[in-house]
Amino acid sequence: MRHRGMDRDPSRAAEANVVRWWVVTGSELTDQQQALNAAQRRAVRQLLRIAPVADDLAARFSAAGHELALVGGSVRDALLDRLGQDLDFTTSARPAETKRLLADWADNMWDVGQAFGTIGAIKSGFQIEITTYRSENYDRTSRKPAVAYGETIDDDLVRRDFTINAMAVKLPGREFIDPHGGLPDLGRKIIRTPGTPEASFSDDPLRMMRAARFSAQLGFDVAPEVVSAMRDMAERLDIVSAERIRDELTKLLLTRRPRAGLRLLVDTGLADRMLPELPALKLEIDEHHRHKDVYEHSLTVLDQAIELEDRLPEGGPDLVIRLAALLHDIGKPKTRRFEPGGGVSFHHHDVVGAKLVRKRLTALRFPSAVVDGVANLTELHLRFHGYGGGQWTDSAVRRYVRDAGDLLDRLHVLTRSDCTTRNPRKAETLRRAYDDLEARIERLAGEEELAAIRPDLDGNEIMQILGLGPGPVVGRAYRYLLELRMDRGPLGPDAAAAELLEWWKSQPENST
Repeated sequence: MRHRGMDRDPSRAAEANVVRWWVVTGSELTDQQQALNAAQRRAVRQLLRIAPVADDLAARFSAAGHELALVGGSVRDALLDRLGQDLDFTTSARPAETKRLLADWADNMWDVGQAFGTIGAIKSGFQIEITTYRSENYDRTSRKPAVAYGETIDDDLVRRDFTINAMAVKLPGREFIDPHGGLPDLGRKIIRTPGTPEASFSDDPLRMMRAARFSAQLGFDVAPEVVSAMRDMAERLDIVSAERIRDELTKLLLTRRPRAGLRLLVDTGLADRMLPELPALKLEIDEHHRHKDVYEHSLTVLDQAIELEDRLPEGGPDLVIRLAALLHDIGKPKTRRFEPGGGVSFHHHDVVGAKLVRKRLTALRFPSAVVDGVANLTELHLRFHGYGGGQWTDSAVRRYVRDAGDLLDRLHVLTRSDCTTRNPRKAETLRRAYDDLEARIERLAGEEELAAIRPDLDGNEIMQILGLGPGPVVGRAYRYLLELRMDRGPLGPDAAAAELLEWWKSQPENST
């Protein structure tokens, strides 16, 4: 594999020599040189894996007089030995020509991204996106970029967000192109921009959030000048649409360890622009009013929830539980009260937090199912602690299961994760108490239909017994029988009918 690179920073000339010939030889290699050699071997292995599809595709474009290159995240992931079935290409061909070349080649093709120069396809199990060389011109007062096509691959690479995503492999000759030093940055595990970060973030402010996401996703540091630009330009995020911010936040949260990225969003002020409830958890602590750092606690709960996701039926990553873990205490700043004697209380922060969650996630355009799930978990997250000493009656267990509904497995994870005490004895006591609760739920589920608790009589049976037609009284009777079912378990139709008649005699409608 040949290498073509341009080092525009003279101070990086020595580093450029490391990658000039792609593989460095010699008896005394630096750690970075050894890492780069290892990356080369990984990339070759990955390129050979995708060669039957990639080379065939490149041959079609070449025969039509067009260039084609594997690009961006696909090259980065090949170097990291994590390339999957999604392949990104860039080409000199315009979208209409790309569609023509794919028409009788791909197993399936779509053009929903054609306005941005992208055509998608499926071939032999690979999901492929091919984008025409771009040289984007942004209206810096608009939420959307205006796309302009570039003439060369260098035009395309210079407009990309970070150097580690600005590498390409031209096909079919497999010429490695790295004009901005992405490979050395990959070896150093650092995130930089191809040009100045100020120019990059002015063009697309969402790139500031992407820096945080890649930091978490790859475990890389963000270059100091990039962090500084993020801090200075955080207000530029206001121009980005809620949908794009939501999608980037989702990608960050679904990384293996999102904590580092979330910290960067808070430390640079970006979170103040799109998720202000998170930095608000940094409650000041003074010598007279000591209490837990809610911000650090929330990040730890998120870490612990991720570790427990294998308890969920679908496993992880799970967006609802991660959002709930991060945001379950956002009601605390609004409910904090300093009590006589130096204590601090947060009464009803679960209810207040649920309302704040619903408002924020709706503003970020999350789907209603996600909004409802996270809000409900926030409201329920203290329920376990309301039964002090672990003394759970069957009635309390039934209500716990009913109120959680299909969120029960997530509530188990959230409640267990919410224990961040450093006191081993207290932590073990809470763990055993919750083990006991889950055992109680399992036992009752074997005896009763806990997942869908209903009264022993349905609405039609209630109307028949009471001699009523449809109306609000039937609803009241139904709720009475449901509460009875919660308190006493299954009664059977006859006993339920007797209880219903006794209840009916006590109602105002029947008083004389």
